[in-house]
Amino acid sequence: MAKTVLVSGCAGFIGSSLVDQLLDTEYKVVGIDNFNTYYDAQIKRRNIESARKHKNFKLYERDILNLGELEKIFRIEKFDKVIHLAARAGVRPSINDPLLYAEINVLGTVNLLKLSVDFGIKQFIFGSSSSVYGSSKSFPFSEEDNCEHIISPYGASKRAAEFWVESFHKMYGLRSTILRFFTVYGPRSRPDMAPALFTKAILKGRSIDQFGDGLSSRDYTYIDDVVDGILRCLDKNFDFEIINLGNNHPVSLNDFVKTLEKVLGKKARVKHLPRQSGDVIKTCANINKAKDILGWQPRVKFIDGMKKTYEYFSKF
Repeated sequence: MAKTVLVSGCAGFIGSSLVDQLLDTEYKVVGIDNFNTYYDAQIKRRNIESARKHKNFKLYERDILNLGELEKIFRIEKFDKVIHLAARAGVRPSINDPLLYAEINVLGTVNLLKLSVDFGIKQFIFGSSSSVYGSSKSFPFSEEDNCEHIISPYGASKRAAEFWVESFHKMYGLRSTILRFFTVYGPRSRPDMAPALFTKAILKGRSIDQFGDGLSSRDYTYIDDVVDGILRCLDKNFDFEIINLGNNHPVSLNDFVKTLEKVLGKKARVKHLPRQSGDVIKTCANINKAKDILGWQPRVKFIDGMKKTYEYFSKF
C-alpha cells in the first residue's frame, strides 16, 4: 500500500518542486497551501498546475494556523509522514512585521507538530533556514553552532520553530529532521529573490538594486540539489537530526551579477544602495554531515543553475 506524505507550503518554490519529484515515487502526496498574498498567488497556482493533474496528488487550500481544519485533514488522509515547508519567508519583510512571522512560522509549526503526535506520524521533516546562523563568524556554518548571532525576526522565528521540533522529539518521541536550506534558487524561485528579480530586470532593461558594496556573499544552492536532500531524508527516517543543505561555495554579489550578465549576454544597470539591516555579510554551509549520513552533495554548478533559471524565467 502506498504511503501518504503531507507537504505543507506545497505550491511554493521548494514545495512544488518537491511535490513534482515525490509524484515520481511510490508516495501519495497531499499538499496544503493558503496561497497567501506575499507574492502573486497565480505564480503558486502555476507551480502546482502539473501536480494537480496527477492521480496521486490532492490539494487543500488551508492555513496552517487553523488547527481545526488541519485536524480534519489529518483525520481524513491518515498520513505516514509530514514535510513542513510552509512559512512566511523573507528577512527584510520580517523586520516590518515580526508578529506575523512569529505567528505563522512558530505557531503554524506547533500546530503541525501537535497533530503529528496525535495521529502517530512516523516522521516529521522541517524546512529551516541558514538565517538561524545570523552573523556567526564561524565558517563554514556547522550544525554544531549554537546560533547565538541571529539578526532578523525571520531567523529568530525559524530557530524558535526548531526548538519546538526538538522538544516534540524529546517529549513525545516524534522522529524529526531539521533541514537548514542555504539560499535556494532555480526555476520557480520566489519573485522577490535575487535570481528571479535580477534576471527579469535585466531582460526588461530595468536597473537592479545592489545593497552594499557587492562583497557580501551567499551559498546559492540549486533547487534540484535541495529536493534530492529532502528525498534522501525521507528514506532515512532519523530519530532526530539537524542537517545543512548548502553548496559550500559562496558567491559574492558582484560575482553573482557578473555571472548573470554572462548567462543573459546583457549588461546590468546597477543602482547602488546602502546595505540593509538584517542582511548577513556571508553564508557558507558545512555539508560534511549531509555527505556522511545522507550520501548527499550538491551537483549543480552556479553558472549552470543560473542558465536553467534564466531559461525558465525567459518564458514569462
